[in-house]
Amino acid sequence: MSIQTDRINKLRNILSDSSEAALVTNENNVYYFSGVQNSEGKLLVTSERAYLLVDFRYSETARRNCTSCEVIEFHNLYSDIIALMKSCDADKLYVEADDIRLTVFERMNSAFGSSGISLISDASLSKAIENLRIIKSEDEIRFIETAQKITEKAYLEVLNYVKAGAVERDIALELEYLMRKYGADGVSFSLITITGQNTSLPHGVPSTGVVKDGDFFTMDIGALYKGYHSDMTRTVAVGSCSDYQREIYNIVLKAQTTALAAVKAGVKARDIDKIARDIITEAGYGKTFGHSTGHGVGLDIHEMPYANTRGEAILSENMVVTVEPGIYLEGKFGVRIEDMVLVKENGFKNFASLSKELIVV
Repeated sequence: MSIQTDRINKLRNILSDSSEAALVTNENNVYYFSGVQNSEGKLLVTSERAYLLVDFRYSETARRNCTSCEVIEFHNLYSDIIALMKSCDADKLYVEADDIRLTVFERMNSAFGSSGISLISDASLSKAIENLRIIKSEDEIRFIETAQKITEKAYLEVLNYVKAGAVERDIALELEYLMRKYGADGVSFSLITITGQNTSLPHGVPSTGVVKDGDFFTMDIGALYKGYHSDMTRTVAVGSCSDYQREIYNIVLKAQTTALAAVKAGVKARDIDKIARDIITEAGYGKTFGHSTGHGVGLDIHEMPYANTRGEAILSENMVVTVEPGIYLEGKFGVRIEDMVLVKENGFKNFASLSKELIVV
């Protein structure tokens, strides 16, 4: 049995009987259950069968790569789904409430309702998929680990470009080129490569800003490999580093490493956030740390669990989370340090192998 077939069987737990079916529409979720990436397809799961519906452009690829379900080349998506449900005597359909826009849902509701099929649009399907995806398989862990290795290789090489006179955008472009050169399918997100006062922007966008001696330079970067993301942030000093910069850096480093040390199965995600936030607050910079301490990583760059003040999730073995506190001083500079780790029963495995001690390049 393939891992995708096993996932589909687990998803069937939300079906109360043969009258119900589930329609998976989110692209990453379709990939998760079918093993077919970028198919623009939809996955229909009934109590006995599973169908991957794709259009002509993707049908050959889908037939080559999908072993967990029957590939159907659709001609009219809604009509073909309705026909498949009728053949299985199913008249209730769970849909991904988190994925479908209101206008699309209204069209679906009209099409299916006129055929005697009712849509179940609560959070049941989305939550069931989330609960499956939050625990990573061996293959997923390996893909994430590979993405991280690619990221680190590119990072170490691009450090040679981080010097006075360099331009933020140029460094971002060089990083993306290097990641693809070393095996990435793409980047995890729009890379953040910012310098000077721009480092006080948590999600600063690389611009024509020029690196100067005495600047901090922050890189929040990640590679995409077989659909899976990596995520890492490092802040370095360029040319020289003031005592004040070093003080702020060390506060963030203490918050990051102390929170990281608490990561293990059974710990609440919000407790990880509290550890980091308390250290920064006690140092007098609580108001400068406004984002979550961490988040899950996988097929999406941000997914469950979330380590923030409201994070109710309890960490379990083989979850993947980041720990990334920061201090952002408007008009001056900012510091963020981020590692991505695999939760284990009695601790964690850090995907990042790079030092976090402040370096001056």
